[in-house]
Amino acid sequence: IQIDGIDRADGAAIINVGGIKYRIPWSTLEEFPLSRLGKLRSCSNEAEIMDVCDDYDCNRNEYFFDRSPSAFRTIVTFLAAGKLRLLREMCAMSFQEELLYWGVEENNLDWCCLRKLRLRQEEYKEQQRLEEEEAELTTPQSCEESQQPTGACAQEETPTGACMRRLRDMVENPHSGIPGKIFACLSVIFVAITAVTLCVSTMPDLRAEEERGECSQRCFNIFVLETVCVVGSGNNYLEKVGLVLRVLRALRIFYVMRLARHSLGLQTLGLTVRRCTREFGLLLLFLCVAMALYSPLVFLAESEMGAKQEFTSIPGSYWWAVISMTTVGYGDMVPRSIPGQVVALSSILSGILLMAFPVTSIFHTFSRSYVELKEEQSRAARQKPDSQDSTKSQNSDDSQETDSYHGITEAAASSQPAPVEGQ
Repeated sequence: IQIDGIDRADGAAIINVGGIKYRIPWSTLEEFPLSRLGKLRSCSNEAEIMDVCDDYDCNRNEYFFDRSPSAFRTIVTFLAAGKLRLLREMCAMSFQEELLYWGVEENNLDWCCLRKLRLRQEEYKEQQRLEEEEAELTTPQSCEESQQPTGACAQEETPTGACMRRLRDMVENPHSGIPGKIFACLSVIFVAITAVTLCVSTMPDLRAEEERGECSQRCFNIFVLETVCVVGSGNNYLEKVGLVLRVLRALRIFYVMRLARHSLGLQTLGLTVRRCTREFGLLLLFLCVAMALYSPLVFLAESEMGAKQEFTSIPGSYWWAVISMTTVGYGDMVPRSIPGQVVALSSILSGILLMAFPVTSIFHTFSRSYVELKEEQSRAARQKPDSQDSTKSQNSDDSQETDSYHGITEAAASSQPAPVEGQ
């Protein structure tokens, strides 16, 4: 078959990718008409062929592509055998670009490779989002973004805007300078004081005065205000208000979560929790299934043969099952009979095994997240001096341009003839 000088009589196309030649039958390419190689089959002239490939040799019927040979090797395997897998020696995002170039859908990947690719895509998007947020916090709006010269940008930034920008950097970015570090230290101190105060306020020694019913003179005004509120409102309303205040009081402990902004370990913990939602769900599933299995067994064993009835019901045995499988062992509920002790031993051993499987994956995710955040902090620390040096060099260039402009102006003024008096 020959179409406009394109010889297809041999029934196969020679694909040259990065210097490596592959001989692929046209019948194989017909099965994938939407791919880049499948489009070669429908080309009718050299102009259409050049739109698909980088070069074409009509004498040898050879098509040239300047792409990765290792990635194309997996594409050829997919065309021939229908198996598509990721490459260990190649970045997952680069392999995704190769799939996009060759017109092969990502859904053709095996489920394990597809899951790994989806995970890398989520990590890449998260990394891009963090870098954009870091860039917005550390660098002001540049003159290139506003499409205006440097002098116009300097004139447009009002003192109020500059003050607000410095204030935002101080509050949001502790690494912006000394004020940011001072604010971060004060924030950590106040959070720690709040948490310690909330914990100390629940100690029995400090609540002895309240338990004895005594009152100091400092509470007199509060009691007067309470009396006025009782007169003007109903008791039910005050009880609801008191409940809301107690709930808000308990929520003060969540101020400790603000420490995550200044702690690499807490950031790693939060990132690990977000990435391991499936593992945590699997761990909870294992725990629930084992709890539903061992609770009826221990209840049956103790109710039939136990001398002391500590397991009053199957729902009441759920607590014992959870405590036993997590190897905590409070000792508030203990099986006394031999069958009950056998069930307890089985629950402890199964709990150790069931919890070990997801914990291994969570541990590896935690280690990988810690390394990523550590590298991100190191990269941000390296980029900060570079940005400062570029800003200084830009300011020096602007000052030199301004000095040259003033020099030219003064020279032009001195070259003008002086006015003659008396004319």
